[in-house]
Amino acid sequence: MRIVVSVVLLAAAAAACETATPSSGSAPTPAAETARAAPTPAASAAPGRTTKAYGAPLRQAAPAALTEVLTKPDGFEGKEVTVEGEVRRACSKKGCWMEIAESSAADARGARVTFKDYGFFVPLDSAGAHAKLQGVVNVALMKKGHVEHLEEEGAKVANKNPDGTAKEVQFVASGVELTK
Repeated sequence: MRIVVSVVLLAAAAAACETATPSSGSAPTPAAETARAAPTPAASAAPGRTTKAYGAPLRQAAPAALTEVLTKPDGFEGKEVTVEGEVRRACSKKGCWMEIAESSAADARGARVTFKDYGFFVPLDSAGAHAKLQGVVNVALMKKGHVEHLEEEGAKVANKNPDGTAKEVQFVASGVELTK
C-alpha cells in the first residue's frame, strides 16, 4: 500500500509543474524548500514595503539595465547579470517561474525568470512586486509544447512563431529579492 501511495504522490508532484530549465530537472533540495517556505527578510526599499529574499543572497554588483539586456540579449548571453524590474506574472501552480518587465505597463517588454537548479520558487502572488535578481542570461527557442505549458499557467509568450515555438530572453536566477 505504501508503494502505491508513494507512486501516486510522485506522479502528482511531477505533473504539477514541468518548467525546470533544460539543464536541471531536479526537485528543490530540502534546504531550498525551507528557504522558499520561510524567506529571509532583507532591508525594506521604502516605508511600508517589505523585501524578501529567495535563493542565494545577492552579491554586490552594479545592475545592468533590463532595457539594454532585452534590446541586445546576444551581448549578455551566458553571462551573469544583476537586473531589476517589475514582476508581471508568476507561475500559478508552484511559483517556479516569473516574468519581469521594464515597467508595470501591459505592453512593457519582459523576460521569463526560472530558478537555478529548480532549487527555489517565488510566492504565487508575486505579480506586482519589484524584483532584483542575479542570474545568467539565455536566449532560447522554446518548443511548442513548452510554450503551451507556460500559457496554461498564465504566461503571455511574445515572439511566437507560426509553428508555435517562441524565441525568448530568459534569466536563470541564483537569487531574487522581491519588494512589495
